[in-house]
Formats: sequence, structure tokens, C-alpha cells
Amino acid sequence: MEKIVLKNVVKIFGDSPKKALHMLQEGDSIAEISKKTGNVVGVADVSFSVNEGEIVVVMGLSGSGKSTLVRCINRLFEPTSGGIYVDGQDVCALGTKELREFRRRKFGMVFQHFALFPHRKVVDNVEFGLEIQGVDKDQRREKAEKSLEMVGLKGWGEKYPGELSGGMQQRVGLARALALDPDILLMDEAFSALDPLIRRDMQDELINLQHTMQKTIVFISHDLDEALKLGDRLVILKDGAVEQIGTSEEILTKPATEYVRKFVEEVDITKVLTAETIMKKSEDVAYLGSDGPQTALRKMKKNAISSLFVVNRDHTLAGILFVDDVRRLADQGETDLEKAMRKDIKTVSADTPAHELFPIMQDISYPVAVVNEQNKLKGVIVKGLLFSAIAERGGE
Repeated sequence: MEKIVLKNVVKIFGDSPKKALHMLQEGDSIAEISKKTGNVVGVADVSFSVNEGEIVVVMGLSGSGKSTLVRCINRLFEPTSGGIYVDGQDVCALGTKELREFRRRKFGMVFQHFALFPHRKVVDNVEFGLEIQGVDKDQRREKAEKSLEMVGLKGWGEKYPGELSGGMQQRVGLARALALDPDILLMDEAFSALDPLIRRDMQDELINLQHTMQKTIVFISHDLDEALKLGDRLVILKDGAVEQIGTSEEILTKPATEYVRKFVEEVDITKVLTAETIMKKSEDVAYLGSDGPQTALRKMKKNAISSLFVVNRDHTLAGILFVDDVRRLADQGETDLEKAMRKDIKTVSADTPAHELFPIMQDISYPVAVVNEQNKLKGVIVKGLLFSAIAERGGE
């Protein structure tokens, strides 16, 4: 379900935006527009949508228009033209009072700089938005403390911002946004002021929070590794216009323009590919309770494989069979496959990054099973498949 829809959004700064807009629509470059009119095109005809519960990372180099764009979404910047819709509501059609209320209900914003009040305690900073809304003191304190606990700052509410590290201060900023319980989080370079280690911790924290919150997040970044880690999809901007929209793998393996190709060429492909993108369907499986040794041996022979995964009737993974074990079972006249089945096997989830598969596969002689949260078998990965997938996508 589409939560946010942007249609041909343009933002022009200057004294004659209509003239500049006409030139933009006629195909003039933003450099020509700036030279002839003195106006600056911040966003140039941008269209995309963000689905409910999705993290979309808008990225580009400095001056690409990403921060301007995110401020157009909640009309901190008034778009020059185009449409912005949130849950079907035309944001650009809202009057001043309606817009203020709409922002309070729908949006939480986290900036690069923490913007905390140094003279107010941490919990009071988190309460601030609720206080502006007129929420009862006891209720806002309860929500603030809950938000602090969510970001790992339980017990820090009575401290002052100056007593916290940079990473902790940014957590306070995130807690302040979460306390409002918004549908949408707009995060503008939220972690870029932090040192690398703390930045990675905050990225992990956001991923963990998203598993439970399922907010719709538009995240602004100039860091490709951050974008690849956080984003369900990426929107790459250049000179205020969209160069490409896609998943991490689509951006990396099928760059739409030379600019995008150069932008992503240094990325380690093994950190982007996942088990799901590499796996193949299992040649066959044995069914626990119905298949016997002879059936299992026939399936192995037919598919030229020396091992066979065993599943229950609901397709949950039960274990694996090896050909020598099954032959011994057959020679003994046994019919219960479970007696030859090995249950202690390696499995991975679909979103396991490729670089984490190497150490897992290094010491085993059988394929790795890819399972979902219900432990149902989704596919298998063999070493050759892993290496060829990386090679095909330009990895080493």
C-alpha cells in the first residue's frame, strides 16, 4: 500500500520561480536556469512512492537536492509545482492550521544535528513535541520514558544532553520523534555527524526498531554503504532529478546511468547479495513419515546428488540425509528414514548477506538450507552457486 506519493515535484529557490519552472519544463539545464534567472533548482521533477512500512533511502552527493526533497514532503519547503500525497491526502492543498495538525499526526523528523535543549533534561527533551501538543503531563512522561527505553536509554531521562555522548544524544533525538508515534519518520542525514562505530550502532538500532515499529521511513544519506544497509529501496538523485530507483541489488547490478555506475563501483557486492538472491530450488526432498530409504535413494540417483533434505508435510525442515547412511539403513531392512537423518544442520535466513555465507559453508560438505521464520525450506545454496553469483555481478 502506497503511503507517500510524489508526482512531478519541483522546488525552485529565487525571485522568479515561474520563469525558471518554464525553462525547466522546456528542457533547460539547471546551470542554464541559474545563469539566466539567478534561481536555483533544488528539486527537478521528482516522482516516486513509498510503501507503508518501507524504508526508502534518498541519496546523492552534496547539492543533489535530497534534503530539499525531504522538506517538501512535509512542506517545510513549499513545492513550486507537483503533488505530494500522504494516505491519499493532498498535502499541498492543506491550509496553515490543517497542515500544522497534519504534521503533528503524521510526521516525526530526525535531523543530522541533535537540536536538543541543553537546559532541559533528556526526558523533558523527549516530551517536548507532546508538550507542544498539549498532552497531559503524566501521559507525556509515560510516552517519553517508553520511547527512551525503545532506543536503549532507559534510566537516562534525568541526565542533561551535555552528559551524553554524541551517539546517545542522537538516540534522544530519535526517541523524541518516536514519542509522537508518527506514521512516518523523515530522517535527514540523521547519523552522519557520528563517528563510524557509533554510526553503525545507530544503523543497527534503527533496523531493530523497524522490525517492531514498522514505520514508513524516508531516510536521507550521502553514504552508499549506509543506504545499502538500511534501504528497502534507494532513490539516487543528481542535480535535483532522479537518476535511478530500485533495490540495492538492482542499483548495483543494473545501474541505469553512467553516474550511478560510478557512484556504486567501489561497493563490496558480497555485502549486498543475500541468500535469497543466490539460492536455487532444491532438486528434490524426502518427506518424513511417507518416504522410505529406497525412495530417498532413487531421488538422489535421479538428481545426481549425495545428500537430500528432509521435510515434514508442511514443508518445515526436519533434517538431511546422506547417501551412505541411507544405503546402510536400506541394507538393514529398516524403513524409518528418521534413523538415518541428521538434524544438526546449518541453516540461514533469506536475508543473510553473502559475505556471511562463506564461513558457514567453509566447513560443511552439504548445501546450506535457506529457511523462513517458520523453518520452511525456501531454497538451497551450494558453494559453486555462491561463487558464480558473485562473479556474475562483478565481485571477486
